[in-house]
Amino acid sequence: MSEQSVGKSLPRIDARGKVTGETLYSGDLKMDGMLFMKILFAERPHARVLNIHTSKAENSAGFIAVYTAKDIPVNEYGLQIPDQPVLCGPGSSKPYTDIVRFVGDQIAVVVASTEVEAEAAVKLIEVEYEDLPLLSDPTVALRSDAPILHPDRGDTNVCVHYKIRKGDVDAAFAKADVIVEGEYQTPVQEHAYLQPEAGLAYMDDEGRVTIEAGGQWTHADRETIAHSLGLPDEMIRIIYPAIGGAFGGREDMSMQIVLALAAWKLKQPVKIIWSRRESMIGHGKRHAVSIKAKWGATKDGKLIAAENELIGDGGAYMYTSNKVLGNAAITSTGPYFVPNAKVDVYGVYTNNVPGAAFRGFGAPQALFMAESQMNKLAEKLGMDPVEFRLKNALREGDLMSFGTPVPSQVSIVKCIEAARDQFKWAKDRKRKTKDRNSATTVRRLPSTVRGSGFAAGFKNVGFSFGYQEHCWAKVEIYGNGKMERAIIHQAGAEVGQGLHTVLIQMAAHVLGISENKIEIKTSDSATQGNPGSASASRLTFMAGNAIKGAAEAALEKWNTEERPAIAEFKYLAPRTTPFDHDTGYSTPNFSYAYVAQAAEVEVDTETGHVRVIRLVSADDVGKAINPDQVTGQIEGAVVQAHGYAVLEDYKTKDGRVLTDQLSTYLIPTIWDIPESVESVLVEVPDPNGPWGARGLGELPFLPVAPAIAAAIHDATGVWISEFPFTPERVLRALGKI
Repeated sequence: MSEQSVGKSLPRIDARGKVTGETLYSGDLKMDGMLFMKILFAERPHARVLNIHTSKAENSAGFIAVYTAKDIPVNEYGLQIPDQPVLCGPGSSKPYTDIVRFVGDQIAVVVASTEVEAEAAVKLIEVEYEDLPLLSDPTVALRSDAPILHPDRGDTNVCVHYKIRKGDVDAAFAKADVIVEGEYQTPVQEHAYLQPEAGLAYMDDEGRVTIEAGGQWTHADRETIAHSLGLPDEMIRIIYPAIGGAFGGREDMSMQIVLALAAWKLKQPVKIIWSRRESMIGHGKRHAVSIKAKWGATKDGKLIAAENELIGDGGAYMYTSNKVLGNAAITSTGPYFVPNAKVDVYGVYTNNVPGAAFRGFGAPQALFMAESQMNKLAEKLGMDPVEFRLKNALREGDLMSFGTPVPSQVSIVKCIEAARDQFKWAKDRKRKTKDRNSATTVRRLPSTVRGSGFAAGFKNVGFSFGYQEHCWAKVEIYGNGKMERAIIHQAGAEVGQGLHTVLIQMAAHVLGISENKIEIKTSDSATQGNPGSASASRLTFMAGNAIKGAAEAALEKWNTEERPAIAEFKYLAPRTTPFDHDTGYSTPNFSYAYVAQAAEVEVDTETGHVRVIRLVSADDVGKAINPDQVTGQIEGAVVQAHGYAVLEDYKTKDGRVLTDQLSTYLIPTIWDIPESVESVLVEVPDPNGPWGARGLGELPFLPVAPAIAAAIHDATGVWISEFPFTPERVLRALGKI
């Protein structure tokens, strides 16, 4: 028997191949006879396609084929609801598919002998448009007189509305000693993963349309493509090569359906690689959310009421807005016990790039408001913000805002204390005077000021709202007399988070053999069962339980001398329930994970530049299966969230993307990131997690923006309720421009 594998910081199994360049990503794939595809994007936010003229393209050098809406068997798709055309234009049997609703809608695809020829040919396609009224502001789209973007889906642009009603907020506000009202705006964020969308499609030896492209859920990809092509699921095969990042941005389809269509029609391999600009206009983004909040507390520091309204820009299509904004509703009261709550969350169709899944999935937006409200209440009460949080933090048995008890084990108090202690937060340190935000006082600030801020958060682990969470795995054990090797099968997407390494560790731990005796076979829908998505911080939890179950079942067979010993296992998580339509009453999740952070910033009051000196992140991971990987996840999430909070400024005008390149949409470099990120691993075992593990991937992202906002306030005396905290925005808040 080997030493225990769970809890060891083993090197990642994919590290060597990735750093040497041996590992193949989607854009590296090649096959004999391979053709190339390019896509014609709408490049306008709202219009009817009247005619598409392809004759010039058809007569160009190297031309092989062109496809438009009339060539799509079932011209619709969508991860949640099929509200998006595969290709927009006339000739489709589906109604309203001749309308483009955002600049990244696709009109036609060209296949040619070379990539250069495909690019030249697609530029020769001529399209006649009839421009339609533009809706780029979700508050305008909410009006009763606004044009309806999806008339086949009702007489409103509201695609999502969730309500939470707990207690009596009006009566509670009447009893409150302190009330804080605020308005907040959170921005769009681009995923900016390293590899843009790319893929290769071909017919395999068994006649299946096979697509090798990055994604986050093999079986959902298969189902979506099969639906649009009018084929049975088993005719579609999804294989994931190495994936150059995802962060939620690969949950929704991009080019896979038209790529599969071309390979199916031509019976030849077809490849596509999007440019960075195509990627930035063609896939969904983090939802921009406008928020109004009113919170009340008693003079002894107890929260008694919260009233929130959140309006999320859903963009042109649903994507995952219903789930993202459901999560925003849950997290909008923070990880605190609030006896009286009223929450309304709206998702609204507009002609902007769709709002989509992105690390944190609605919680970063909601928690920016919730944690800012907590910091403002603490200041108004004259309380230390950490002590105020500890007084109100969720504890075992507390009813959450939607009326049911918080799942055990509840560790937010431990996270707050861990972040406080690591940061050496001094609650009696000299506080800035309350009148420091006056224009006269602000102008007398030193040229450089420092401040500290605190924020906390929580996030569901696994899918929500009544979906029966499940995950499949298979384990095979081989040997004569003693175990010589094992093979594990699990289709969960490795998007850079280190999943495959921890699955091998878990299997080795159960089987009692060395990790180097285990081979892993991954991400092939034709040979593996449904893993669920690489999202919702779920794969360590869900795939871990599946691997654990399969390994234990195989080991039992081995111990009865069955050779080889092979077992499959499908893990079923505890059941959840959807929101009640009128009150939100529900058990929406079976598990939560908790985080608390403290930040120190330096603000240059002459230039407005914000520099994050230090950030401490205390995250409850339940059990760190691979502690070094956990630390890496925390550091990566903090850096990405720091970009969201301070630097990344996504700009549009009338539905058109202005920052459509990485030269205009700036993401952090090594010179921009926090000088110090300190990770504190809190381990309070989840009763249902494998070895107690909870999901981590999204957790450290959540409170970064409000922690920095609080630190800026501590340094300058001003609250900034909209980010990113660019120099211009900081100087405006300081009254200097």
